[in-house]
Amino acid sequence: MQANSIILQMKYARIIECIAEMKNISLEDAMKIFYSSKTFELISNGVADMHCMSDKYLAEEICRE
Repeated sequence: MQANSIILQMKYARIIECIAEMKNISLEDAMKIFYSSKTFELISNGVADMHCMSDKYLAEEICRE
């Protein structure tokens, strides 16, 4: 299970980087947006295999929230 956690954390980091680039904001601000999003809750709870979707797609979904 630890490998899954590490892989998810790496995915989170890539999504946060995408959000920062899309919105032209700092990584810290992007991290706040990511961790307070409904999409993050869905990913972390394993809903609908959201973790299988591309980083860019998930970042776009978060930016739309």
